[in-house]
Amino acid sequence: MVAMAARGEFSLTVEVVPPAGPDAEPLLTALLAIAPLPFDGFSVASNPVARPRMSALAFSALVRQRTGKPATLHVTTRDHNRLSLQGLLWGAAALGIQRVLVATGDYVALADAARTSAVRDLDVYDLIRLARQVGLHTGVVLDPHPELNRLDEEVRRLEQKVEAGAQFVVTQPVFDEAAARTLYEAIRHIRIPVILGILPLRSARHAHFLHDNVAGIAVAEAVRQRMERAPDPSAEGIANAREMLALAHRWFDGACLMPPFNHFETVARILQA
Repeated sequence: MVAMAARGEFSLTVEVVPPAGPDAEPLLTALLAIAPLPFDGFSVASNPVARPRMSALAFSALVRQRTGKPATLHVTTRDHNRLSLQGLLWGAAALGIQRVLVATGDYVALADAARTSAVRDLDVYDLIRLARQVGLHTGVVLDPHPELNRLDEEVRRLEQKVEAGAQFVVTQPVFDEAAARTLYEAIRHIRIPVILGILPLRSARHAHFLHDNVAGIAVAEAVRQRMERAPDPSAEGIANAREMLALAHRWFDGACLMPPFNHFETVARILQA
């Protein structure tokens, strides 16, 4: 089992969203194809954007079994009460999952609120403590909310998460050097490993959509224009991801590659550098 990097080491993970249904085989086949590449493990999301997906716990166990690489299980306060969270964390430990990434979880869209309710029986600080009590290596998320200019507030929240027992942090994706430097300067005093989120852009339309519609993500205008001018936007997105990976090596303790739309072939192209 590969341990999460200590401060001064570099960890590279690949985020994966479980399938929307009971058939895991196509996605597992895609992950098996990239498993020989030089990265440390997978990071398994739990119902991102508050849409139902296969159990992240079940898929994490399948990933570990099929690829031989460890999986970091995402756990949210949105989907479970205290009883369920305790059982889920015990189950993760029993299945050999050693790392969790805890978060509040994306908010349920207003249009879905009549059919779906968020639980939030615990807050994220309670969940950190609960995961640590189980003996799991526990990470947290840093969302600087660039669209709201809330970096200072989120850094204070991160400090509280560290006080509660957080052992590493994964950031929202970053797309340019200025944003990466701002983030580095804001959290360089944090004494746990900081993992930079990297999302390969697919097209100019993709870049604009993320910037305009996804909370917590800001794609700089220069990057969006670069994607618009590129004769091969996908290749340009890979080049941008490589640049962010180089910055992660310079300023952070690791990176989490977040291939969009199950384009896991991008991982090999990014790592070629």
